[in-house]
Amino acid sequence: MQRRQRWPGRRAAPAIAASAAVLALAACSAGNGQAPQAPEPAASTAALSEPETISTGLQSPWSIAFLESTPLDSTPLVSERDSGRILELDGDGNQREVGLIDAQGRGEGGLLGIAVQDGYLYSYLTAGNENRIERRELRGAPGSLSLGEPQPVLSGIPSGPVHNGGRLAFGPDGMLYATAGDAGNRDSAQDTGSPAGKILRLMPDGGIPGDNPFPGSAVYSYGHRNPQGIAWDSGGTLYASEFGQDTWDELNVIEPGGNYGWPDAEGIADAEGFIDPVQQWEPGEASPSGIAVLGNSLFIANLRGERLREVPLDEPGSAVEHSAGQGRLRDAFAAPDGSLWVLTSNTDGRGTPGADDDRILRLQLLP
Repeated sequence: MQRRQRWPGRRAAPAIAASAAVLALAACSAGNGQAPQAPEPAASTAALSEPETISTGLQSPWSIAFLESTPLDSTPLVSERDSGRILELDGDGNQREVGLIDAQGRGEGGLLGIAVQDGYLYSYLTAGNENRIERRELRGAPGSLSLGEPQPVLSGIPSGPVHNGGRLAFGPDGMLYATAGDAGNRDSAQDTGSPAGKILRLMPDGGIPGDNPFPGSAVYSYGHRNPQGIAWDSGGTLYASEFGQDTWDELNVIEPGGNYGWPDAEGIADAEGFIDPVQQWEPGEASPSGIAVLGNSLFIANLRGERLREVPLDEPGSAVEHSAGQGRLRDAFAAPDGSLWVLTSNTDGRGTPGADDDRILRLQLLP
């Protein structure tokens, strides 16, 4: 039975080296609004290959997921925010439309995150005056995939021209996690009766897990402004990236029932009742969106910062920056073959697209 929960830059040539400039950003112990501490050397970090361009000509791509049969035989799926298209890629990066999802976003809304599990494509989308999560059966075989009819998973998530959140991912516990922004209503982030400004946790069919921190509620953590990245390390620790307002963007370790401060705190506030981020950055240097764990590092795709930031998991207060020279970066995903896939975001209305934008890049960890 389906259960429906309702809530009352610039371009460079394609062959661009990925240079790694070590720019350690130690976690700040200073209070909210103060400058970061002096840089410290990063812990052990990854060496990355030069980026390989997998596919070009995408329009406002937002999320990547893989339909996997084996680690070496998997089909990449991509969502486009404004067109509502779901695309599959073949081994040469050629695109084929799998289906069209009727998203009706404006501004930052539209077709956002996607995830795949047990033959279903899950999507987070803006429609009418709400954001909602749906799933559709993936029919056919790679090369001829199609989408079944939409099945509701969660509806009634507040939407707006900004701060829609939108990332979907399945955790190691088999549950579906979603990031929801405050949709421009700051106070909703502290209201545990609202799904806005939250990280949500659901059963795959939309039911509420019995061990969620707030009985009968999908809310897993709260006090978020606009989280857009979630990923787990090998030990099951959940990390989330979050857009700040004017002062600090954040990387958080998520605890069930935790309050992350917005709008009463932004960045490291050292305030009773709030959980501080493990790292913070000025928004002009970051604006973190999708994140991925690969090896012993967390990789963060940055929009305004136009860089791939790497945070070593054995020292999450430090970081290394990898400059791909490709402009705004929207998503990072650990592919089944052990490589890192990155989506650029230069056609989203805030970048400077080149002739081949947007594109998908593939990087590999080097020995």
